[in-house]
Amino acid sequence: MFVAQKLNHASVLDADEKRTNRFFADARLRSAERATLNDYKGSGYDRGHMAPAGDMPTAQAMSQSFSLANMVPQAPEHNRGVWARSVEQATRNYARHATGDVYVITGPVYVPSIAQSPAIGAGQVRVPRYLFKLVYDQNQNRAWAYWQENNDASRAARPISYAELVKRTGVDYLSSVHLN
Repeated sequence: MFVAQKLNHASVLDADEKRTNRFFADARLRSAERATLNDYKGSGYDRGHMAPAGDMPTAQAMSQSFSLANMVPQAPEHNRGVWARSVEQATRNYARHATGDVYVITGPVYVPSIAQSPAIGAGQVRVPRYLFKLVYDQNQNRAWAYWQENNDASRAARPISYAELVKRTGVDYLSSVHLN
């Protein structure tokens, strides 16, 4: 599972919606495939946005960003700290100054596998070991990724290369793109 977004100067400037904090289970998913609010209750994990609420330019987009289908269990200090400041805000800042569109793919990484990862709640929502945010600048034809361990001790780190992200995840997210 991952989430894809397109950001640019205008969309970042337009993302000024008031945060709603109305989390909800997404009824479009089969009950066996969807997280519930009770899964997170008392788990010690935040409902961590993949596509951040801070990127949402309309009331509808803001509302939809609170679907639990857009969430993964995230260590609270990580979610509110280094991920918010050094990853999400850095990506927004880059997109605001870019000369064109910036494509962002955010996702969880389960190690050693999703089935062997810890889980929370009756719905067995799996907890990722790592989170990544891939940034692709179409105009510059370059890509890099933020890679963070999902724990409260995580600190800001330099982004990794696109090739390194592919190596770590085994997924070529930009397979049709020929990077410089």
